[in-house]
Amino acid sequence: MDEAGGPVPSPELAAVAQCSERQLSRSFREVLGISPREYGEAVRTGRARDLLRTLDSVTDAAFEAGYGSSRGFYEEAGQRLGMKPRAYASGAPGITLAWSAAPVRIGDHDRWVVAVASVDGLCAVRIGTDLEALAAEVADEFPAAALERSDESLADVMAGLVQLAHGEQSSATLPLDVHGTAFQARVWDALVQIPRGETRSYSEVAESIGRPTAVRAVARACATNPVALVVPCHRVVRSDGSLSGYRWGLEIKGTLLAAEGRDSESPATMVG
Repeated sequence: MDEAGGPVPSPELAAVAQCSERQLSRSFREVLGISPREYGEAVRTGRARDLLRTLDSVTDAAFEAGYGSSRGFYEEAGQRLGMKPRAYASGAPGITLAWSAAPVRIGDHDRWVVAVASVDGLCAVRIGTDLEALAAEVADEFPAAALERSDESLADVMAGLVQLAHGEQSSATLPLDVHGTAFQARVWDALVQIPRGETRSYSEVAESIGRPTAVRAVARACATNPVALVVPCHRVVRSDGSLSGYRWGLEIKGTLLAAEGRDSESPATMVG
């Protein structure tokens, strides 16, 4: 499907894989947590995302990506992109995103927490030591959006994020405006349900969303979590309780868990 650029009929896929359609579907769900059709749709949307940035016409991008009609493209891709395709193609013109940054000490280093928000909620939360690099990273996805620093309007949000970074309960309401696949959304929802001071293994998260064999897909969804701290992917550990890969570094993961009251004395190890 990666070569085809989108969904491929199950009989054709099964023939290529030399297995039954049932076996094919089971394999996809075990490894990726989604069906072959859902995977194909995600591939097609990704292709459309790339084409929107290079072609002048949204209609051309729709048909080049394999959509049968413009209506289908706007309904499916619009939901996955988080905005209308024409807006995405233009780099989100007219969309104002506010951003702010707050210094915070996590572990042995001074760091920054950077947040980006739309009128509907948080779009991104990043942690790092280089403020300029973090600001460039969050601006890169929608280069034509009006990205405005607004420390005043996001003061309560940033205070809440700093509390979370210190292992405390946030006193601020932190609504989210994030977009992902249906599977990612289910994983992120499950992560929010993990109480402060507790952890879950990747397999336990997979079981909680009704996909017990999709452990690797759960790990990938954790790795692509766009809002650190608020969606607490740091609370997911290996089955033996040891720490595994974390986008912002194992030191931060261990420090966050310790601050939240979880015994994180298990040896930290990288995913291998």
